[in-house]
Amino acid sequence: MTTSSSEQPVAPPLVLPHPVRAAYLAAEGFEAPLTEELRRKGVEPMGWHGRLALSSAPPVAAAWALDTWLEPELHPVPSIGAAAALLRARQRNWACHAVGHHRRAALIEARLPPVRARPLVFPAAAPTGHLGAWTLLAPDTMLLSTRKTSPFVNGAVAFVEDRVGPPSRAYLKLWEACARLGVWPRPGESCVDLGASPGGWTWAIAQCGAGVTAVDRADLDPRVAAMPGVVARRDSAFGIEPADLGPVDWMFSDIIAYPPRLLALARRWVAAGTARRIVMTIKFQGGTDHETAEAFAAIPGGRVLHLWHNKHELTFFWDRDPS
Repeated sequence: MTTSSSEQPVAPPLVLPHPVRAAYLAAEGFEAPLTEELRRKGVEPMGWHGRLALSSAPPVAAAWALDTWLEPELHPVPSIGAAAALLRARQRNWACHAVGHHRRAALIEARLPPVRARPLVFPAAAPTGHLGAWTLLAPDTMLLSTRKTSPFVNGAVAFVEDRVGPPSRAYLKLWEACARLGVWPRPGESCVDLGASPGGWTWAIAQCGAGVTAVDRADLDPRVAAMPGVVARRDSAFGIEPADLGPVDWMFSDIIAYPPRLLALARRWVAAGTARRIVMTIKFQGGTDHETAEAFAAIPGGRVLHLWHNKHELTFFWDRDPS
């Protein structure tokens, strides 16, 4: 079964007959793929609070969740002071997911230590400080979780952007992927960018100082092609063999193609063993191909995430030597 990102799930009234044991935050407009993914894993949301799917089942890995609250707790908060005191007593850093009750939530937030989600200056790793999350289900009822999967406030990742150099904004996906990994291409490393044209990802790789072979039948943006360390190879990303490019530290791919074809490409590169790391976008055309997304996630050493800068697509990460 497939679903479209334009479909909206039918959200039942927020009645909680069971304890909340996990909560999944969907990106705006992607509630339907998250709902279907959870159902395929045997998890039926018992209610939605804005973009937050509440579940009575233990947490599961959910690629379409920007963030997963791992240890939700429900607390009565009869006053603003009581709510702030509760949070401060648990830990320092908290992110608010505001859904209604905005003024009350803002007043509570004002009594907490500020969490400054400053834009990252790439290259930079994701924040390492412990961050919890909370929301008001009602004016006097708080849902909080001291642990969550994303180090970012509500999964939102902002960068100080370069609005001059890159030929497209696609480079932000590569920046975010590397920030989430905590590593990025470095001087002396070799990379391949499959389906590189017009060169947004090639630009980002070359900016890091690494060498990059840009493979595409179409031309790179001339400014990108002229960057130090860039070698353009006019070839098919699907036709070229991994061995033809030699051992590389990174294989990157932001190709527009049907997911099963991308899966075959990923499997070929993994089997070849010539790349140390792989970062690949899985783009969906029309419905969400959950079967193929699950097959990507099942590749040993791999994982799949919906990044903040992804649209109707997921990002596949693979490491030959996972730590």
